[in-house]
Amino acid sequence: METKNSPTLKRSLTLTHVVFFGLAFMAPKTFFSTFGVAVHSTNGMMPTAYAIALVVMLFTAYSYVQLVKAFPNAGAAYTFTQKSISPSIGFIVGWTIIIDYMFSPMISSLIVGISLKAYFPSIPMFVWIILFIIIITTVNILGIKLAAKVNTYMLLLQILLFVLFFILSIKGLLAGKGAGTLFSIVPFYDPEISVPTLLSVIPILCFSFLGFDAVTTLSEETKNPTRTLPKAIYFITMIGGFLFITGSYFAQLIFPEFQSFKNPESAYLEIAMYIGGSIFVSFFVAVGLTSTTASAVASGTSASRILYAMGRENVLTKKIFGYLSPKYRTPVFNILLIGVVALSALFLNLTTAVSLISFGALFAFFFVNLSVVAHYFFRKKQRSFKGTIQYVIIPLIGAALIGLFFIKLDKPSLLLGGTWLLIGFIYLLNLTKMFRQPPPELTFEEAQ
Repeated sequence: METKNSPTLKRSLTLTHVVFFGLAFMAPKTFFSTFGVAVHSTNGMMPTAYAIALVVMLFTAYSYVQLVKAFPNAGAAYTFTQKSISPSIGFIVGWTIIIDYMFSPMISSLIVGISLKAYFPSIPMFVWIILFIIIITTVNILGIKLAAKVNTYMLLLQILLFVLFFILSIKGLLAGKGAGTLFSIVPFYDPEISVPTLLSVIPILCFSFLGFDAVTTLSEETKNPTRTLPKAIYFITMIGGFLFITGSYFAQLIFPEFQSFKNPESAYLEIAMYIGGSIFVSFFVAVGLTSTTASAVASGTSASRILYAMGRENVLTKKIFGYLSPKYRTPVFNILLIGVVALSALFLNLTTAVSLISFGALFAFFFVNLSVVAHYFFRKKQRSFKGTIQYVIIPLIGAALIGLFFIKLDKPSLLLGGTWLLIGFIYLLNLTKMFRQPPPELTFEEAQ
């Protein structure tokens, strides 16, 4: 338990800070990076695929909103399942979701290294990776307010990129480029594509919405979290959905011959060159670097808060994971650990990290939906007709949708994620002396 003289997390974030933080974690610009590959999977129906993903995520976002009202504490999915279902399940969910945040900065580091190596071939990629990790680690140590401000400025550049893309696309369409029209149902409907084929890409697109989960780790650093966070969760989900659906719609109209991309992984650069020339391509690349930086800062912050929530009550070693810097009031050791993990970008590949993140995200989403039922319907006995709709029907639909996409994960995702899950289960057995005692639970003393 914290003493009166112990440092605490500081409540300094407003609704704007939180929304921008979540959107920064989401890194909307990455939509362009994945468009060329994903558009082939949907045979051009990307707007419809993103619309389906948005609906799926809104069900889970709803569950996050209900639970953040009940448990406004750092820890997110870990706290929700721990207090709603059981401490042991909470530990497993927390253990699994950690990999999402721990490996996200590594992915950003790898992307930055690859990009800058291409522009400066004489400088080894490891130099850029190490320099990038030092920068994001320093920003996170210096405080959540600084991290939030950094993310805000970088996110504004991404939004500006979307605005310019929309303007240039509309200008090109009006000039006869691409489909030559601003209005068409072709991007939304193709009679030749099967429903299973369309749905197969949804799990990948769902991960674009992870920002709403990230902000729930900031509960103890947000002003009036029970009012601010629910609004932020919905804002983040809807803004992200709008950008993805609208962006894919215009990308499809301005460049309908998506089968002709020279390289699907860099298709966005072909589109940028087509509508805006080399200057717009340069701006695209520059914003790409800022978006990966913003995402790395946001994911590193979220990971450190989850580790802090688990360390504060000795679920993990308190001296290390539950430590806060008296000067900066940030979990310094956790942030440094995340920086060390990010160094795995020097020898791991992108596919391995993405596979782990896919498993962790869906696993946590599934149990968050079930936690609403456990807390409100069973513990709080909210069993009226309205309560049944709110706390049983809606979250169970969310759980069913997430479960459907979970079983559609590829074998590497299931194997790697399952291995991490097994390690966590073995650690839990040791922590609880073979379940003869419960694991430590988080307290709910608010940090003032």
